[in-house]
Amino acid sequence: MPLADPPRPIVRLAFAAPLSTAAGLLLVAAFPAPALWPVAFPAVAMALVALAGRRVWSAVLVGFLFGAAFFSVNLLFTARYLGPIPWIALSVLESLLTAAFAVPIALAYRWMPRIAPGSWGRLVLLPTLVAALWTLREQIVGSWPYGGFPWGRIGVSQVNGPFAEVASWVGMSGLSFLVVLFCAMVIEYVRRARFRRPLAALPAALVLVVLVALPQFPTAEAGSMRVGAVQGNGPAGYFDQRERNAVLNAQLSASAPLFGQDMDVLLWPEGGVDSDPTRSAATAAVLEELSRRVDAPLLVSAVTERGPDLYNSALLWTADGGPQQTYDKRNPVPFGEYVPDRAFWEPFAPDLIGLIGREYTPGTASPVFDVNGVGVGLAICFDVIYDDVVWDGADQGAQVFMFQTNNADFRGTDENLQQLAFARMRAIETGRSVVNLSTVGTSQVIAPDGATLDQLPVDVAGHMITDVPLRTGLTPAVVIGPAVKIVLGWGSLLALMALGVGVLVRGRTNKTPAPEGTGA
Repeated sequence: MPLADPPRPIVRLAFAAPLSTAAGLLLVAAFPAPALWPVAFPAVAMALVALAGRRVWSAVLVGFLFGAAFFSVNLLFTARYLGPIPWIALSVLESLLTAAFAVPIALAYRWMPRIAPGSWGRLVLLPTLVAALWTLREQIVGSWPYGGFPWGRIGVSQVNGPFAEVASWVGMSGLSFLVVLFCAMVIEYVRRARFRRPLAALPAALVLVVLVALPQFPTAEAGSMRVGAVQGNGPAGYFDQRERNAVLNAQLSASAPLFGQDMDVLLWPEGGVDSDPTRSAATAAVLEELSRRVDAPLLVSAVTERGPDLYNSALLWTADGGPQQTYDKRNPVPFGEYVPDRAFWEPFAPDLIGLIGREYTPGTASPVFDVNGVGVGLAICFDVIYDDVVWDGADQGAQVFMFQTNNADFRGTDENLQQLAFARMRAIETGRSVVNLSTVGTSQVIAPDGATLDQLPVDVAGHMITDVPLRTGLTPAVVIGPAVKIVLGWGSLLALMALGVGVLVRGRTNKTPAPEGTGA
């Protein structure tokens, strides 16, 4: 069978470039603070229309414009204190990765119709491959380089919408895949059927039914835990002027109304203790006294030192001393909490690199504490954006999650709300309640279905005391989430390679001269 000609682009490059830029800007509105979840769909569709049929270099350009428009606005909070250099560097890196992975999507649009030109290939196989390749891009951006930065995933944009519950079955990557799949299927239906064949819309309709009708996977009720949580609103920012133990004192002051109240644990945020209680007897004594006053163990956070290494640590402290248990942040922020390859990067921005004087070491401990028989899953700040930390916590017995964070370096930006969206999605994904506590806000207690049970506004000192539901049982997202990522990510790459081989082989076959006398 002769090889079909590659399809032409849907729109000329002169239109594709501004269309892709507009798609990136529109996608920003799907994330907090606007949080207009429906706009993710036209944004994704516009990005795909701009890519469909493109050759390699025009795909790179279109992909870069989409990434630059999206990330330059979505990551604007990174310029809050350090100026434009970190913001530009991170935005450009993410845009370059987006550009690079626009190429496989463009190749899928060129190759699949040549190998499978029929309705099944165009309406099902092509959109499936395109959506899987988009998900692969999210995974690579979220894991490389230096651990990656999984910010701006399509799945997270749906946390306020009716499709968020699907994440409990397939995880955030699976939800990203389904959203992109629906958009890609609608595009192919319009291109191929042009609204004249209603049955051709069936694949897209089935995906939409899954998104709409699939309920959250149920986890088993296991009682409740009375949690006190304190947002001290102290001077916790990197550049805040403060005296010694100013953040600790702010947390103590905001904790005072909880003295004498009944609770099972008192939670403080990341950096709520601004000296190392494992090395300072005075700080340790303060925590022991606080535990006696509230008659409950404390779950606090501090920078700890062990030998030559520094850690961003969660510590379980009691009136008998501590730490009884320790969890160290698995994912210190590159160029924030440590400088990878410092000798290489320092000449490019010596003043900025020089500000990062401490080098945090990644932790390896289990992200679960046993608090009087209750499994408490942990994540510190940006740990929450990495699937493995949260999935490991659920798998290792967490009945509730407590996320400690410090957003003081991003006051006045949307960063805290974007991070909160991750925390809400983790609640839905795992079927667990989440207490997301910040030094300065926004802090919330989130139910297993993502609803807000209690909250504190940003930039105020305050406390919450909440009966937090406990859950047991694992959602499919936790059980099969790693496999979903492998199948969608690396499976899509293998499928694209197979397509490329098929196009190459068929192309060579078609060029082979026919034997004499065959009438060819």
